Amino acid sequence: MIVLKEFPEKTFSTPDEAVEFLVENKKFVISQKKSIVKHGDGIDWNGRVLNEKKESIKADGNASFENVSKINIIAVSNTCNYYDSHGDVSLNGSWKRTANNTKDGLHLQEHKMQFDKIISDQVEFKVEIKTWKELGFNYEGSTECLVMYSTASKEDNPYMFDKYVKGKVKQHSVGLRYINIDLAVNSSADWAKDEKELWDKYYPMIVNKDDVDEAGYFWCVFEQKAIENSAVPRGSNPATPTISVEPVTDTSTKQDSADATPTDEQKRIINLNLFI
Repeated sequence: MIVLKEFPEKTFSTPDEAVEFLVENKKFVISQKKSIVKHGDGIDWNGRVLNEKKESIKADGNASFENVSKINIIAVSNTCNYYDSHGDVSLNGSWKRTANNTKDGLHLQEHKMQFDKIISDQVEFKVEIKTWKELGFNYEGSTECLVMYSTASKEDNPYMFDKYVKGKVKQHSVGLRYINIDLAVNSSADWAKDEKELWDKYYPMIVNKDDVDEAGYFWCVFEQKAIENSAVPRGSNPATPTISVEPVTDTSTKQDSADATPTDEQKRIINLNLFI
């Protein structure tokens, strides 16, 4: 018997029967997928961990981090042209709009939208090209990546801050919403004409074709919006478990007491910021 991940409580006798049912109910599935926040597969890229003297920090706990209070973190959140565990294939260009427009991105611990799980709210996303080998995959060529640039303060999440500076965070996963998706199917039947056109167009770009061949279909993701990017213990994609972390140098200058803002005025400014 065959079971589709989109309809786990229903069984089918043949692959063709299953895929035909999926095509018939495509609009329902797309509506359902768009209504939820998806937690994407994690990807890492080879980087390095540094201390304030720009010396490499090893993950053996021997280095001292006493004077490090803020770090810049770079991590690859997601890649295009890879068939993931949700049956999705993010296509080139699908991250462009969210990378350009996201001004209030979040860096979370394990997708938990809680104040004590926020690693940073100073997050910028960029789309960059990386080779698959650079990401730890033995595939030829390169791919578009959604890359997170995050500035994290120790006081916000001391636990995860410590994990980062010690090189213990090895995977990331993006929380996203689908904006524009469609179904691609490997069938020459009349009922799959449109879906077969998508298969023929985008299947050659997929690097892990064996996984797609087994399924017989995939979801083309033309556009998606990043809600947050999370540190997770392990993602479902195999990759080199490293990350880039660098200390932020404190460039602030102390004011003379005569020029400092009065205490009561400082409080009013802080309270106003809370409601901006």
